[in-house]
Amino acid sequence: MLSKRRHDGIQDRAFAVREARAEDVPALASLHVATFNETHGHRGAPNYALREKRWRTAFERESNWFCYVAEAPDRQLVGFAKGELHDGGVPGFEGELDKIYVLSAWHRSGIGRALVERVARRFLEQGIGSMLLFGDARSSSNGFYERLGAERLLSPKGEFHGGYGWRDLRRLVPDALSDVWR
Repeated sequence: MLSKRRHDGIQDRAFAVREARAEDVPALASLHVATFNETHGHRGAPNYALREKRWRTAFERESNWFCYVAEAPDRQLVGFAKGELHDGGVPGFEGELDKIYVLSAWHRSGIGRALVERVARRFLEQGIGSMLLFGDARSSSNGFYERLGAERLLSPKGEFHGGYGWRDLRRLVPDALSDVWR
């Protein structure tokens, strides 16, 4: 179990991070709906049935992705992060942090950092040294990515549309696999 002491001295609740499994699909679909709605609002949000179908399909048919979940002591899923190979649309990045969501009640508990670090570690294990993510340019999460060392990716005209990148994942997990990269 991981936990983090907050700046105000209050001990946050403990959590564990583990790889998602096919049997997590119902809970993962519910979490995805809840966190998406908290982040983006309910308007136009995919419902449980669609999320459940997409997660089930991913576990049954797809192979170029992985997902980590954050689990509370009561085994409730409270966050997740999904990684996959980047399609090459933005040169210089091999991996993609495709999704990362944490229930708002669990923000500032260390879960987001732990999930990003797990994704980065997994990419490093696969010989992938960089990753990017595409988000909302107006998201309050952008400061979180920047605190983790992500750089804003600008369009050719210098505009920011919500893309972030880490060109060297070893900076996210400095103790990870240092002997692999020598």
